[in-house]
Amino acid sequence: MGNEEKQGIIFVIIAYVLWGFMPIYWKLLEHVSSDEILAGRVIWSFIFTLMLVIVGRNLKQLKIDLKDLWANKKSFWGLFVASYLVTGNWFTYIFAVNAGYIVQTSLGYYINPLISIMLGILFLKERLSKAQQLSVLLAAVGVIILTVSYGGFPWIAFTLAITFALYGLIKKSIKIDAVRGLTIETFFVLPVALFYFVYLLFTDKAVFFSSNAITAILLIFTGVATAVPLILFAKGTKTMPLYMSGFFQYIAPTLMLLVGVLLYDEAFSKIEFLSFSCIWIALILFTVSKVMEVRKAHALDR
Repeated sequence: MGNEEKQGIIFVIIAYVLWGFMPIYWKLLEHVSSDEILAGRVIWSFIFTLMLVIVGRNLKQLKIDLKDLWANKKSFWGLFVASYLVTGNWFTYIFAVNAGYIVQTSLGYYINPLISIMLGILFLKERLSKAQQLSVLLAAVGVIILTVSYGGFPWIAFTLAITFALYGLIKKSIKIDAVRGLTIETFFVLPVALFYFVYLLFTDKAVFFSSNAITAILLIFTGVATAVPLILFAKGTKTMPLYMSGFFQYIAPTLMLLVGVLLYDEAFSKIEFLSFSCIWIALILFTVSKVMEVRKAHALDR
């Protein structure tokens, strides 16, 4: 294993660990409404990523990216839709964490790969192996158990999983640098975020100017908290095997689950353990089958 590959693995692990502990950051802002946090997150993410573009002397390339996107209307509107999907994902996540549903957010990111499979079947005409079919069935059983135990559908988990899976599906067809891509995505949502923030100011509902300095700093750094893991992930995945990323993606929801149960005393009953166990087994089956597929493909290429 080369130094670049090792560095890539370290970057990806750090990214997933940061995402896994992100609920702690949002909990520090639970006295701020989810909509204000979201508006601030969009605004500060745009400012931070634009600064990175300027410092990295990529402003000219950003303009080229925008021209290329405008020339290809399918990519332009695809990224536009993707930007609002990820914004919806951010809002659901922030709301869920501060409303005491961290365990359900972890479920959302556990089932995300399986939702991505279903989208691949529907839109990309991908086929599943028998092991992958079994993994989807097991995950479905887990979700049904959870739905019955909750007495209602786990909409938070599915909103997170579906919005992020759709976001990933659209982004698959648009080749753009992670930092410049996030700059453009937040730029698309920026007018709505600014309009809403101005509304909060005029109605004296904005916590940003009426709270203490720590709250203001935490709100400003939502941009950093959003961009840094994404940049590390994008840089890391360039130099490491794809199947390894498949293993590492479960670090974040596992840490979220531990944070919710151990740090914030969220309920995790025997029924929930049974449901999660079905999903964990499904994910192990799916990941192992994907690794075997990749290795088989590599063996045939030699």
